[in-house]
Amino acid sequence: MSNLIELLERQDLVWQGAGLAKRQQQQRAVTATGFAELDKHLQGGFPKVGVVDLHTELGIGELRLLLPSLIQQDGLTAVITPPARLNADALQSTGMDTSKLLEITPGSPQEALWAAEQCLKSGACNSVLLWHGELQVHQVKRLQLAASTGEACLYLLRHEHHCQGTLPVSLSLGLSPHASGLNITIKKRRGGWAQSQFALDMSSHWPELTEHFHTQRKEIPDTVRQYRTGG
Repeated sequence: MSNLIELLERQDLVWQGAGLAKRQQQQRAVTATGFAELDKHLQGGFPKVGVVDLHTELGIGELRLLLPSLIQQDGLTAVITPPARLNADALQSTGMDTSKLLEITPGSPQEALWAAEQCLKSGACNSVLLWHGELQVHQVKRLQLAASTGEACLYLLRHEHHCQGTLPVSLSLGLSPHASGLNITIKKRRGGWAQSQFALDMSSHWPELTEHFHTQRKEIPDTVRQYRTGG
């Protein structure tokens, strides 16, 4: 009997009281997002341990949403199957230490899930970013377990049409473009309720990527713009 229990414990199939207390502490631990308004809605920030499901179109600011929290971290950030190659110069200009970035491009969705699981439970990564399509409940449970083992957080980035049904994630956010940043809907949050949509102003971090910045530039007379630029 003792050998059977030891085998089950090694496979993380036995949950003891001490383990439960540890998981509860993990669930309460958060990382500040770098946006005061978002921290307020999330009651502190992104979970340090768990799975965050982001329903988003590509290129609307989804990576910029995560950058301030990723920059704070000491461990590695694994980036798996990104839709385009990472721009090291652009990331360095934001303050990101690119030596702590690990870009992985597996050959198939199954290999991508395997790579994410290994990175999560390795203990070397604070965060894993995974671009993926449809996921099954049992696959997300495996990723949650790996995140708990390695005390890491997985950020799933998926298009809305891949997000049918409810998955056992720590946090689920719907993202859409907004003139000053992003519209965010909190669809699911562990220990809290879903919330209606709110606009997140990202202009203090990236003013040149907001509509207000370009509107102001259009309002500057050509002669003034030439003077400022030395034209």
